[in-house]
Amino acid sequence: MSDSFELNATDFEEDKYSRLKLIPWWDQDRLKSARIMVVGAGAIGNELIKNLALLGIGNIYIYDMDAIEHTNLTRSVLYRAKDVGRYKAEVAAERAIEINPDVKAKAFISNIIDDVGLGIYRRMDVVLGGLDNREARLSINQSCYKVNKPWIDGAIEALNGFARVFVPGQGACYECTMTETDWMLINKRKSCALLTHEQMAEGKIPTTPTSSSIIAGIQVQEMLKLLHIDRDLPTLAGKGYVFNGLTHDSYVVEYQEKEGCMSHDTYEPIAEMPWSVKTATIKDVLYEIREDLGKTAVIDFDREIATTAKCSCGEEKVLLMPVHKLKGYMLVCPKCGEIMQFDSIHTIRGDEFFLEETMETIGIPPLHIIGGRYGMEMKYYEFSDDEKDIF
Repeated sequence: MSDSFELNATDFEEDKYSRLKLIPWWDQDRLKSARIMVVGAGAIGNELIKNLALLGIGNIYIYDMDAIEHTNLTRSVLYRAKDVGRYKAEVAAERAIEINPDVKAKAFISNIIDDVGLGIYRRMDVVLGGLDNREARLSINQSCYKVNKPWIDGAIEALNGFARVFVPGQGACYECTMTETDWMLINKRKSCALLTHEQMAEGKIPTTPTSSSIIAGIQVQEMLKLLHIDRDLPTLAGKGYVFNGLTHDSYVVEYQEKEGCMSHDTYEPIAEMPWSVKTATIKDVLYEIREDLGKTAVIDFDREIATTAKCSCGEEKVLLMPVHKLKGYMLVCPKCGEIMQFDSIHTIRGDEFFLEETMETIGIPPLHIIGGRYGMEMKYYEFSDDEKDIF
């Protein structure tokens, strides 16, 4: 028949997000444009990334420094035996795109404490954590609050786990939940990294793929509600979901906001400057801040910068790096073998010997935000020219 009518299979094909769109408050375009940071690409991180890809989250940024080990293969859905030795973040990004080609996933082999500028956090919609490190959690918490961004923490042990939601201005933050034991363990970790055993063995936490999938599912579900915050959906802001896998009991706990908590400081106002940490010298930045604020303004960093180390034998050496990055061997005197004492600063006043150095040289990460202070007036400045190199 010359006038035959042919139907293609595509005529009957539903949009692959059609079942999600049946949810009354769902906005798939909002998910497509969302920027989500995932910190940690282990057991929880794998489940987070898998869920984000399935949902069609448009932009996924994955931060992890570690390589895949054989033990990851029984707890991480995205990794295969052939991936052992490769960086977790890179493999996870590749697999996210394989799951859903609609998404963009980018890997960063970075230390979340030292190498991630506040401007990166500032461009995220939600930050998701899958970490077993208190110090890293505290760093994420402080960074998110400085730029007024929510983050969702997840943790597992054996069959148990919890997910906690922290939203600036809505109840407790992570630091509010910390105990004396938490602080003791953080301080011990710092001192050990600096002065004694750089290769000190980390405690291994027993985990299962089942508990990670449950906790990551709750985290992503809370993320969805935060992305649709105008729909008046209830969230776990300032609260935690606790799951006991032995009995399958679960409950929600509300954390008390700690009065005067140091993590609640927010940076404002923030000026986007045409600076890059790779090329802007400390001297040039100080000059521009003084032009903006006043001739005696100073630069305030959010980290201590180790400047020099001195030994009792008279030997000296220049350091110029964040104190957090110092290792014990760096402080061994090359002349007599004794441990050198170091000086550090977090304020630039204009008489420092290293003013001609770039911000990158002293450990300021790309797209970071620094403070300018003139008397009681504070203003914050972003190295916005770095954005094109990151995104």
